[in-house]
Amino acid sequence: MSFVADLRVVIRGRDFRRLFGTRLVSQFSDGIFQFGVAGFAFFSPESRTTALQVAAGLAVLLLPYSVLGPFVGVFIDRWSRRQILVVAPFVRGALLLVAAGLVAADVPDPAFYGVALAVLGVNRFFLASLGASLPHVVPTDRLMAANAIVPTSGTVVTFLGFGVGYLLRKVFSGDDQGVALLLIISGVVFGLSALVARTMDRHLLGPESDPSRPQARETVRHVLAGLVDGAKHLVKHRVAAATMGAMAAHRFFYGMATALGIILYRYYFYDGDPDAALEGVSLVVATSGAGYLLAVIITPYATERFTIERWVPIALTAAGVLTAALALPFQEWGLPILGFVLGVAGQSVKICADTTVQRDVEDIYLGRAFSIYDMLFNGMYVLAAALSAMILPANGKSYLAVVIVSVGYPAAALAYRMITRPRRSTSPTPAAPR
Repeated sequence: MSFVADLRVVIRGRDFRRLFGTRLVSQFSDGIFQFGVAGFAFFSPESRTTALQVAAGLAVLLLPYSVLGPFVGVFIDRWSRRQILVVAPFVRGALLLVAAGLVAADVPDPAFYGVALAVLGVNRFFLASLGASLPHVVPTDRLMAANAIVPTSGTVVTFLGFGVGYLLRKVFSGDDQGVALLLIISGVVFGLSALVARTMDRHLLGPESDPSRPQARETVRHVLAGLVDGAKHLVKHRVAAATMGAMAAHRFFYGMATALGIILYRYYFYDGDPDAALEGVSLVVATSGAGYLLAVIITPYATERFTIERWVPIALTAAGVLTAALALPFQEWGLPILGFVLGVAGQSVKICADTTVQRDVEDIYLGRAFSIYDMLFNGMYVLAAALSAMILPANGKSYLAVVIVSVGYPAAALAYRMITRPRRSTSPTPAAPR
């Protein structure tokens, strides 16, 4: 089914519309918040951004999703999910007011980053609760359609929020007071999602009561052991494991490309003009978002035509070859095109990874598999930013970084193809009858 057809099917449900509205409002707020953090961390007129600061900023945005990911399920399976959706926005809003005050008061950056980490930690619980609530508002026969449209819509709305953040920065200016106002607006918008969630019945979203369920403290102790079991199970399903590995490889090289692009715009293309640099990066974000959308459209057809096992290496190889062609000249025109290319390739690989994990991994291991998935998805990105901090020069012009990305993508494609190619049968050939 197409995206529009899927949406028509599931949008008829009143409770789905309310949960879906809660997600859209919250992720729109996320886009504004992420733009505010990016503007403060990477494009503040009052400071010179280094590759190390870029790595720190990306870590703030992503580490809560890697560190907290395996543990949030312990609590959202015990607390009222509807109440999480109602209370979390107010907690996050209060933290954003604190963050805005810290920015306006020009306190040291680590204090702001600490509060930003807390904001994103709360958001991790919120998003996990949204995901766990979906089966309670969608009939089983429509769950696949709902899963097809919800993540895509959330991503698109986040990009829209990022764009609105950009426009608001033009109105408020890019100084500390402007960033503080962005954070306040993000908190207010996020608070509106609580009003939408409050229209749902308190017990609608679960979890169901289970007296035999272990205590949360005991369950937390078993989380790490469960992750190890999940990893062992994944290894036995080589296509799912390899596709998840391909996704992790993409996130690493995409993280390096992100750090490289930020520093290039900040100091190579527009040294001394952070506003122009931010406009350039915003254009790359926009083209990357367009690439995400195109991947959603073409990947189902491409995998039907080529199979997942062939489409993934095609996407990775194309990403590497075009990175070399578009980035090595170190011309500004190449980066928006590269953003589009990596958006298509990366989202294609992610869709394939989602599909193979859901298709191949046994249901009892699925939660642990996706916990590992989330840790890889965000952790590899942060790891790449950390490596970039060590190798990027002050102006960002690094042939080494481009070569690593350009060669790394095809190498990952080759490794994937070797792992997933059909194995030859080792059974003896029966003798021909005499």
